[in-house]
Amino acid sequence: MIDPKVHAAIRAALNAFNQYNPVEATAPARFDDVLLADKDFLSKVDELDAIFNDMPQLEPLREVFFDLLMINFFSADVKKLEEDYLETEEWEEIEEQTLDRGTELLNLLLYLNECRDEEIEPSLEDYLREFLLVDEDEFQDEYRIYEPVIANQIVIESTPSEIARVAITLPEDSEIKGLFYPMMNFFQQLDGGADNKKEFLANAPDPAFDSAVYAILESFK
Repeated sequence: MIDPKVHAAIRAALNAFNQYNPVEATAPARFDDVLLADKDFLSKVDELDAIFNDMPQLEPLREVFFDLLMINFFSADVKKLEEDYLETEEWEEIEEQTLDRGTELLNLLLYLNECRDEEIEPSLEDYLREFLLVDEDEFQDEYRIYEPVIANQIVIESTPSEIARVAITLPEDSEIKGLFYPMMNFFQQLDGGADNKKEFLANAPDPAFDSAVYAILESFK
């Protein structure tokens, strides 16, 4: 099964990325094949990686597409498994084996799904405080990861150029650095900011990647 939002997000991301780096025409169908395969999660991860190994021009999207594979597993594949599968030792082992995979985009997509399910209007403040619980003592890992976002939250009231200025100053080892620009622009638009794609692209630190991530977020909005 394929979650319709994941299906749309993959195509939107590939189309956006293709404006800057050529995407092979077979790519969408190959990703569909992975999502539809009647295989366990780790086998699907191997097949996903095989696509990126075959199409190195897509490499910047490898980990965010892993996030989409994970979302599809949670929303579609898990329905075919036992009810408490995500609490089993087997899933714990899978999580252990994939600890170094994916990005913080996964959390943001899970948040957007929750907002849709509960009919909540997404916002950066709600994402940080109510979903990630960055103010709670037991969630200090999340606080550490999102500290650059918390410290620069005010920029969603500014312009894409200002968001870009902050993004490029973040430390290279920051887990949120690559996502900062598209994520903050996305929340800016949700909070009533101008949806100016031309300005977004003109100021993007990495136009191909940033536009692909923004396209994924829009697919889940």
